[in-house]
Amino acid sequence: MSLLSDLVNLNLSDYTEKIIAEYIWIGGSGMDIRSKARTLSGPVSDPAKLPKWNYDGSSTGQAPGEDSEVILYPQAIFRDPFRRGNNILVICDAYTPAGEPIPTNKRCAAAKIFSHPDVVAEIPWYGLEQEYTLLQKDVKWPLGWPLGGYPGPQGPYYCGVGVDKAFGRDIVDAHYKACLYAGINISGINGEVMPGQWEFQVGPSVGISSGDELWAARYILERITEVAGVVLSFDPKPIQGDWNGAGAHTNYSTKSMRNEGGYEIIKKAIKKLGLRHKEHIAAYGEGNERRLTGRHETADINTFKWGVANRGASIRVGRDTEKEGKGYFEDRRPASNMDPYVVTSMIAETTILWKP
Repeated sequence: MSLLSDLVNLNLSDYTEKIIAEYIWIGGSGMDIRSKARTLSGPVSDPAKLPKWNYDGSSTGQAPGEDSEVILYPQAIFRDPFRRGNNILVICDAYTPAGEPIPTNKRCAAAKIFSHPDVVAEIPWYGLEQEYTLLQKDVKWPLGWPLGGYPGPQGPYYCGVGVDKAFGRDIVDAHYKACLYAGINISGINGEVMPGQWEFQVGPSVGISSGDELWAARYILERITEVAGVVLSFDPKPIQGDWNGAGAHTNYSTKSMRNEGGYEIIKKAIKKLGLRHKEHIAAYGEGNERRLTGRHETADINTFKWGVANRGASIRVGRDTEKEGKGYFEDRRPASNMDPYVVTSMIAETTILWKP
């Protein structure tokens, strides 16, 4: 008699050319990830060759019941670390039957910005630092924390090692390897300042692919925590009090910034970002006011400032960038629940296209 795990791990390629494609999209809240699977006749590597599909938008808060059909357009393909073989994960965005992007489809507008000739010429690179918190399933309290109580104060947990400092490393390492298997450009992981909080980094990635890769990485993390019986939170301030919040620091550079004399281009870009501070804050995630307080390595939400090696600034420039006169900068304002399509395209639009 086969065990359930034996059947889950069947290698289909030994028996059929057919593959399973898991179509993934963003639901009505802007943060809930949805997916469903379909069978295809054989391996596919080009999203343009995948069929469009539909789903019931009235069940995801994206369409009324009397006109509920929403169409999925495949946009990016990754290897499936759960089914493995030739099976794939497919990042999609959502449209009405008439071909109009639905309101929660932020990828479409981002793709238009990234396809602008001036943006294409600058080859924008992004490195996204995704912080998140692991919670105990039934009590929604951070992993490793005593029920109804608190651990020792912050200090030993950041990049910490040991059973009393690092909680959930098996999940984190499984996610790291699964992302590498999938073909996501994940560049590292680390334990964060608050116990039960972790971070992974995606990039450097160019343009729209940074958003596709981060959403795929989020999906994989959701699936792994599902298996582990742990709740995944992207709340920017999951625990009130003297505990760090969770952000999605966004590292950014253009071709001009990476070339000789790039530091002057960086300073001009930062000035532009300062002029549009309110617009960026409004688009950088829900609940960010609970995180951007001027404490716990943040700048106050109503204040824009930048500095070299300053983790209390809105924008941080690294020492190496200052020394070499070229490089990149880090926007520290985005919350952990930000939409990477919105944040990455808005930074490009403000720094490349916007004329003050």
